Amino acid sequence: MSLPQLPTSSRSLPAYLTEAQLNALVKAFQAWFDSASGKWRQARARHWAVFLVLRFSGARLGEVLRLNDETDINWREGEVRLITLKRRQRPYRTAFLPQNVLTELSRLLVEFPSLRGRLFQVHERVFRRYFAARGQEAGLPQKLAHPHILRHSRAVEMLRAGVPLSLIQQLLGHASLLTTSVYLQIFQGEAKEILKEKGLL
Repeated sequence: MSLPQLPTSSRSLPAYLTEAQLNALVKAFQAWFDSASGKWRQARARHWAVFLVLRFSGARLGEVLRLNDETDINWREGEVRLITLKRRQRPYRTAFLPQNVLTELSRLLVEFPSLRGRLFQVHERVFRRYFAARGQEAGLPQKLAHPHILRHSRAVEMLRAGVPLSLIQQLLGHASLLTTSVYLQIFQGEAKEILKEKGLL
């Protein structure tokens, strides 16, 4: 079996957030939601829910905004059925959410039962604006303060954790392994440290 050729252009290398930046962004979003009251709290609950799924699923924003919390989430198994954008074959795929995220989403629906079936229905442009503001609060550079950065960051996070590239391809909904393989470039400068960590040097 031949290995995929890695893209050679440095411009194809995706930007991503460090663990510290991700944590700062989560804290900024949660503080923004927690500080709201009244009708603003319910409005922000939707954006907080969208953010959480983006952060931990690796999905595209458009995919999350199409979710129906009543039909697309298997709460017991922690599975999310996503409509895969940019794919004609296999239009659906499964992503997975950590238990603490499922617990938080469930808590939101208990607090705001009127949001059932439409928890993720927000305006894309408004969410992008809120995301940029939270990114600024978290100290992110402006060029990194956009929702798609979470998709790249989750891919890098999974790769660092040892998740096989083919599984990352499946979870992200990439049509080709070549698309996913671009993330391998990020580790070229870390190869020696990773081998030492794994006891191979």
